[in-house]
Amino acid sequence: MSELESGSKKNMTPALTAIIVLLVVLLGTMTYLWSSKNGALKEATKKNEELQADIEEMNKMMAPFLGSETTNDLMSDFTNMMDTYDALIKKDASKSDSLTAQKDKIQGLMTELESAKKNGRVTASLIAKLKRENETLRQIMISYVKQIDQLNTMNLKLTSELDETSTQLAETKNERDTYKTEAEQSAEQVKKGSKLAAYGFTSTGLRMKLNDTTEPTTKARNCVQAKSTFTIGENTIATAGDRSVYMQIIDPDGKTLQGRSGGTASATDGNIVYSAKRDIQYNNKSLDVTIFYDFNGEEPVKGNYKVKIFCDGQAIGSDSFTLK
Repeated sequence: MSELESGSKKNMTPALTAIIVLLVVLLGTMTYLWSSKNGALKEATKKNEELQADIEEMNKMMAPFLGSETTNDLMSDFTNMMDTYDALIKKDASKSDSLTAQKDKIQGLMTELESAKKNGRVTASLIAKLKRENETLRQIMISYVKQIDQLNTMNLKLTSELDETSTQLAETKNERDTYKTEAEQSAEQVKKGSKLAAYGFTSTGLRMKLNDTTEPTTKARNCVQAKSTFTIGENTIATAGDRSVYMQIIDPDGKTLQGRSGGTASATDGNIVYSAKRDIQYNNKSLDVTIFYDFNGEEPVKGNYKVKIFCDGQAIGSDSFTLK
């Protein structure tokens, strides 16, 4: 062996020794850690077994309280809540979606309880959980009941106020109709009261004298005019002012005489045909009026003539005369 090879072996020996020592230390450390973890795992497994035994022991102890009576009570509570939610949906359809969501939760709990009973897995933890869920859903239900009752109370109040307002409107309408009727009646009474009246009639035919004056006549052959004289009475509630007074003369044949002075005028019951008219100034005092009708050279027929006087569209008096 050469000196070079001998020197190389001498240099490698300390390095190899160091590596071996390091590996031994690492192996020891890993062995220690594995031993510690293995001990912790065994300890955890032991505690889990003890806890499971405690749970089984607790379930055995709680068995008398987890029987059919307890589950039936829970199922009855769930069923009653389902019925209540159905009633709430009928009362307020606007909350149908949220109420139906709560019903779905209840149905899920009922299904879970039925499955546990069927498979013999009704445990204290399950019952505790279902009771907590039951209480939560009950509180939610109570909240909905309060909300809907408040809304119903408000609706009843609004309905009552609306009915009261409708009643008041009806009463107001009745009062208005009453006032309107009374006003119309008063207006009618005023209208009747303000109607003018003619009286003290003197109606006759007239003949022409030689001095171009006229005098009354009852002879048809020499009658050239007809005259009606009357008094329009005092009326303090009538409107003072200008008036047109119309005279209508109806001959024995029922024909209204119409000469140059005749025409038509509006009246309460429609238009009237008049024989002559006279414009007056009425100041609410008694006023004497005379109206003439000219036969214009035509000889009037013999018989009875009716005279009617109109003013303000109403008949205010009548008279007659006869020509032989």
